[in-house]
Amino acid sequence: MSFGENLADLVAKSTNELHGKHTSWERVRLGDVAHLVNGFAFKSSAFNESEGMPIVRIRDVTSGSAGTFYRGPTDDPRMTFIEDGQIAIGMDGDFNSRLWSGGRALLNQRVCTVQADEEFYSQRLLSYALPGYLRLINEHTSAVTVKHLSSFTVRDIPLPLPPLNEQRRIVEKIETLFAELDKGEESLRQVQTLLARYRQSVLKAAVTGELTADWRAERAGKLEHGRDVLERILQTRRETWEGRGRYKQPVQPADELPSLPQGWVWATVDQVVAVFRNGLSKKPGSEPSRFPILRISATRPLSVDIADVRYYPASDDSEVAASWVEKGDLLFTRYSGSTHFVGVCGQMRGDEPVLHPDKLIKARAIDMDGLDIDFLEIAWNAGETRRHIASKIKTTSGQQGVAGADIKAAPFPLPPPEEQGLISRLVWEALDRVRELQSHCEAELARSSALRQSILKDAFSGRLVPQDPHDEPASELLARIHRSQEAGRAAKR
Repeated sequence: MSFGENLADLVAKSTNELHGKHTSWERVRLGDVAHLVNGFAFKSSAFNESEGMPIVRIRDVTSGSAGTFYRGPTDDPRMTFIEDGQIAIGMDGDFNSRLWSGGRALLNQRVCTVQADEEFYSQRLLSYALPGYLRLINEHTSAVTVKHLSSFTVRDIPLPLPPLNEQRRIVEKIETLFAELDKGEESLRQVQTLLARYRQSVLKAAVTGELTADWRAERAGKLEHGRDVLERILQTRRETWEGRGRYKQPVQPADELPSLPQGWVWATVDQVVAVFRNGLSKKPGSEPSRFPILRISATRPLSVDIADVRYYPASDDSEVAASWVEKGDLLFTRYSGSTHFVGVCGQMRGDEPVLHPDKLIKARAIDMDGLDIDFLEIAWNAGETRRHIASKIKTTSGQQGVAGADIKAAPFPLPPPEEQGLISRLVWEALDRVRELQSHCEAELARSSALRQSILKDAFSGRLVPQDPHDEPASELLARIHRSQEAGRAAKR
């Protein structure tokens, strides 16, 4: 549906200073100081990822660059283009806008460009003012499916009109302050990148033995060999077998695997699990019941979010008895929209009873000395285990997925029991520090975003720069705009 209210009334009633103006300013209709051009309905059959002319679609407004190319004729005079410095607006969805800097490109339907007449209105000031008004329109546009924005509504936006010189001072001040915030945000993002690399290096060091190399050297010959640990595990596996039918030998590690530190041995997921099971397949609902079931998104590397649940439509307890997740169970994702999250593993750490769906595999390790669950969780998200699982990911019906048999066959390094415990402790201490620093970065980025909004509120309430009595008054500027409009209409007549 489209916007159907009186925009001028909404702006007049708004208490948001992004829609405000100084008492010495006027208001002007956007269509009186800017030219709006709508996109063209190009044939999507000619869209591709690499050949032809770049074309701006709605999703490109937020990204800032054309992600699609048009391989077809471009000589139709109705076809429109976008140039650097013009404002792009997405006319469906969230009504996003941005000052375009992605280069000359074709303009697809449901995207429009706006170019201010800088004799009357600063293009950059318009780019700062516009998002607040588009958000107001979006908030008052009802929709069953997708919201639609009309170019007539955009033209009717009642912009604040400061004197032209004051417009330039406002823009200069905004950009000076934003440049300082940009530097701070760039530094924070660099820190976030370094933290992500550090996290990966810690996980790599954990599963290659680098993290505990000195500790291991000091105890040479005094630790139980991983080979003996694995033999004990396999013996316990046979003695406690609960599978269907006769005992099944587990999958063995592949022959061609990297060398391991002294005292370590290669094992597979299949060798160390007592339970490896898919979950429930019925479609869950949102109506609360006594059968909460995890969503696929609840499992991420090294974590399970027990609050990320829906509810399973079970008729009785017997239907779900085998699918409850217990504390210490490890969950693998079978499917995801992103390969980054396919086959990742997280440990259930909460005591609340939850079920798991068919797209999450429950892996319960053999209960015995010699297996540290925290270590398994770490090892199964890193190194050869992750490489193996990633290599087995396939696309089915548009979704990325991995077979349970491929997860079972995933190799992982098995150190002596004492070293497993030390590795998991050192890794979690390091990851806790990483999370603490990441939280600090996110808080500072949120603070920077809030400062940007505060700067814009000051700008559009007239507090950011002082008013100059020598400027051409806004009332005279508005009169010149109206005379220009009248002259244009007379010329057409």
